[in-house]
Amino acid sequence: MNTPKSLVLILGDQLDLNGAALRAFNVKTDEIVMIESIPEAQYVWSHKAKIALFLSAMRHFAIKLKELSYPLTYIQNSPLSIVETLKEKIIQEQITNLICVEPGEWRLKQQIEELARELSITLEMREDDHFYCSHQEFIAWSAGKKELRLEYFYRLMRKTHNILVDREGNPEGGQWNFDKDNRKPYSKKGPGIIEAPILFEPDKLTKEVLKFVSKTYSSHPGALEDFRWPVTREQALEALDYFVEFRLRNFGIYEDAMWTDTPFGWHSILSSSLNLKLLNPREVIAAVLQAWKKYSLDLSTVEGFIRQILGWREFVRGMYYLDMPKMAQDNYYGHQSPLPKWYWTGQTNMACMKDAIGQTLQYGYAHHIQRLMVTGNFALLAEILPSEVCDWYLAIYVDAIEWVELPNTAGMALFANGGRFTSKPYIASGAYIKRMSNYCGSCQYKPEVRFGENACPVTTLYWHFLIKHRNQFESSPRTRLMTANLKRISDEDQMSIQKHAGYLLNHLDDL
Repeated sequence: MNTPKSLVLILGDQLDLNGAALRAFNVKTDEIVMIESIPEAQYVWSHKAKIALFLSAMRHFAIKLKELSYPLTYIQNSPLSIVETLKEKIIQEQITNLICVEPGEWRLKQQIEELARELSITLEMREDDHFYCSHQEFIAWSAGKKELRLEYFYRLMRKTHNILVDREGNPEGGQWNFDKDNRKPYSKKGPGIIEAPILFEPDKLTKEVLKFVSKTYSSHPGALEDFRWPVTREQALEALDYFVEFRLRNFGIYEDAMWTDTPFGWHSILSSSLNLKLLNPREVIAAVLQAWKKYSLDLSTVEGFIRQILGWREFVRGMYYLDMPKMAQDNYYGHQSPLPKWYWTGQTNMACMKDAIGQTLQYGYAHHIQRLMVTGNFALLAEILPSEVCDWYLAIYVDAIEWVELPNTAGMALFANGGRFTSKPYIASGAYIKRMSNYCGSCQYKPEVRFGENACPVTTLYWHFLIKHRNQFESSPRTRLMTANLKRISDEDQMSIQKHAGYLLNHLDDL
């Protein structure tokens, strides 16, 4: 009697030879399948660089599998969806067992489970082991809590995994969080000399992918001329080593700072490698801790970086699987405005948006403050339909996979779930952007002007938002101070703000 054949599906964000998909793989009876699906790049209008990154990384990984003599079927450019393509192969080869790692998109997870039921095959969907916290552990932590907050989860992760704690479980440096030390803008003279991140010239295979993407997805947004992302594990490890050696030391203090034509700042830009599973978060944190000791780096920088990975990354992943599919449908404020067309072109008179979106179109990247407090802040204040904003973020950033993108966009930037895991809406006027960047100096709009022709749209819409939702803000001690500032604005000026905001909301494409 023949041993039933197992088909192992490896998705484009699961590119790890040591990952759960290949655990106990039998080269005599099992087979790997990888699928390039054209519709996968089209259900949101994906950035050319994002498509190229996935395809190049997948093809490089496929070569590695073949070098190691894994039996692999690699399907290129399927006109069908991943699941439809997979279905054809299962039927054709009479597969009885399907193995995969849980997809990073709820949609795809549901489709694969439905396929297994339809074809009456055995499905073994393994949990992704590129995270510190399992689903079961997160569910257990969240059970019975009225408020789900990062800070308490983060402390648990620190203690559980013995990271930045002493023998008694107390935090290094006497406090858990050094966030207040990591919010400084660049000098008014500019950021000075920044050690540039390591970038990778496309090899022959990547050049072929870039040519293919340019032709096949010619109408999609974004550019490919500056494509220099890591596409192999070796490159990802090199990028990690370079970051901790040369750039980590200034990451913390300037992690929130923005400056024109400074797309990467001191950030690691390792998120795409982490999310494709070219890197494991454990080795990233280990490298950072080693550099901390080796170079006597400031604890606030090291803690701030680790908090993003051990804290926030793990937290939003837990929240995604805990709250889907509701998370994708949430719209707490009932916002309905369409996404302004210039989100796809960068052609706006607002200097902050023009720079943040411009670099996003050029590289497929913007750092967390540009995403949260520029493009995300505006989208919330402008009352844009959350699903349209979330689709844009998922499409436009090379590191965007839904498990990480959706909680950050819907839950944090847009407050679409009404504060399920954030204590307040993350909103700010043009004054914040002026403080953290040089954008306002070259802008026709003035951040200190609340209404009128020269008023900054971010400022006008910020005050309009506070006026409109005054009761909500005054009911919480976290936001009461924001509405207290309304008392300094006369009733007449508040009416002018609301009138000007009404005009802006009806002419978003013209800003």
